[in-house]
Amino acid sequence: MFLSKDDWINQRAYALWEAEGRPDGRGGEHWQQAAREYQLLERTRASADGSELIERLKAMGQMMREADRSDQTETSGKSAPSRRSAG
Repeated sequence: MFLSKDDWINQRAYALWEAEGRPDGRGGEHWQQAAREYQLLERTRASADGSELIERLKAMGQMMREADRSDQTETSGKSAPSRRSAG
Protein backbone atom coordinates (compact mmCIF):
# COMPACT_ATOMS: atom_id res chain seq x y z
CA MET A 1 0.00 0.00 0.00
CA PHE A 2 1.42 3.37 -1.01
CA LEU A 3 0.62 6.48 0.98
CA SER A 4 0.45 9.97 -0.38
CA LYS A 5 3.01 12.43 0.93
CA ASP A 6 0.50 14.10 3.26
CA ASP A 7 -0.79 10.76 4.57
CA TRP A 8 2.75 9.56 5.27
CA ILE A 9 3.65 12.80 7.08
CA ASN A 10 0.42 12.73 9.11
CA GLN A 11 0.96 9.12 10.18
CA ARG A 12 4.60 9.76 11.07
CA ALA A 13 3.73 12.91 13.02
CA TYR A 14 1.10 10.92 14.92
CA ALA A 15 3.64 8.20 15.72
CA LEU A 16 6.11 10.84 16.98
CA TRP A 17 3.40 12.39 19.13
CA GLU A 18 2.50 9.00 20.62
CA ALA A 19 6.17 8.12 21.20
CA GLU A 20 6.59 11.31 23.24
CA GLY A 21 3.63 10.46 25.46
CA ARG A 22 0.99 12.50 23.60
CA PRO A 23 2.02 15.95 24.82
CA ASP A 24 -0.31 18.91 24.24
CA GLY A 25 0.71 21.74 21.93
CA ARG A 26 3.51 19.95 20.04
CA GLY A 27 1.61 18.97 16.89
CA GLY A 28 3.38 21.52 14.71
CA GLU A 29 6.81 20.33 15.82
CA HIS A 30 5.92 16.70 15.14
CA TRP A 31 4.53 17.57 11.72
CA GLN A 32 7.67 19.53 10.81
CA GLN A 33 9.92 16.68 11.94
CA ALA A 34 7.86 14.19 9.93
CA ALA A 35 8.05 16.46 6.86
CA ARG A 36 11.87 16.65 7.21
CA GLU A 37 12.07 12.86 7.48
CA TYR A 38 9.93 12.51 4.35
CA GLN A 39 12.23 14.84 2.42
CA LEU A 40 15.26 12.80 3.50
CA LEU A 41 13.58 9.60 2.37
CA GLU A 42 12.76 11.14 -0.99
CA ARG A 43 16.39 12.19 -1.51
CA THR A 44 17.69 8.70 -0.80
CA ARG A 45 15.04 6.75 -2.69
CA ALA A 46 16.29 4.60 -5.53
CA SER A 47 14.41 4.27 -8.80
CA ALA A 48 11.32 2.06 -8.64
CA ASP A 49 12.83 -0.66 -10.84
CA GLY A 50 16.22 -0.59 -9.13
CA SER A 51 18.04 0.52 -12.29
CA GLU A 52 19.69 3.43 -10.47
CA LEU A 53 21.19 1.07 -7.89
CA ILE A 54 22.28 -1.39 -10.58
CA GLU A 55 24.12 1.38 -12.44
CA ARG A 56 25.86 2.50 -9.24
CA LEU A 57 26.96 -1.06 -8.50
CA LYS A 58 28.27 -1.52 -12.04
CA ALA A 59 30.27 1.71 -11.79
CA MET A 60 31.62 0.68 -8.41
CA GLY A 61 32.66 -2.72 -9.79
CA GLN A 62 34.40 -1.06 -12.73
CA MET A 63 36.33 1.23 -10.38
CA MET A 64 37.38 -1.74 -8.24
CA ARG A 65 38.57 -3.70 -11.29
CA GLU A 66 40.61 -0.72 -12.49
CA ALA A 67 42.15 -0.30 -9.03
CA ASP A 68 43.06 -4.00 -8.96
CA ARG A 69 44.68 -3.73 -12.40
CA SER A 70 46.77 -0.72 -11.35
CA ASP A 71 47.84 -2.51 -8.16
CA GLN A 72 48.92 -5.54 -10.17
CA THR A 73 50.85 -3.36 -12.62
CA GLU A 74 52.68 -1.61 -9.79
CA THR A 75 53.61 -4.83 -7.99
CA SER A 76 54.65 -6.74 -11.12
CA GLY A 77 57.34 -4.14 -11.92
CA LYS A 78 58.98 -4.42 -8.52
CA SER A 79 61.08 -7.29 -7.32
CA ALA A 80 60.03 -9.10 -4.21
CA PRO A 81 62.07 -8.24 -1.14
CA SER A 82 64.66 -10.86 -0.30
CA ARG A 83 64.54 -12.62 3.01
CA ARG A 84 67.75 -13.01 4.88
CA SER A 85 68.02 -15.27 7.82
CA ALA A 86 69.14 -13.74 11.02
CA GLY A 87 72.06 -15.46 12.38
